[in-house]
Amino acid sequence: MKRSFYHYLMTLRGPNSADEEQVFANQASKDIQFPKQSENYEEISDYLELNVNYLDNMDIFDRIWQKYLENNR
Repeated sequence: MKRSFYHYLMTLRGPNSADEEQVFANQASKDIQFPKQSENYEEISDYLELNVNYLDNMDIFDRIWQKYLENNR
């Protein structure tokens, strides 16, 4: 069964504030508007670009999205 991107992202949370992926995951976990059920790149990307200020660089999202695709086949 496929899991949502948010569910995958939550597996990356952790205490390391120097790791960009962990910081993104930790911040997304606090975002009540995050599209939690989505598996759609465009929907999530648009949301991040237009609605959040905790993601400094969309490259972080793109890297995690690729890992999500590889781990969610």
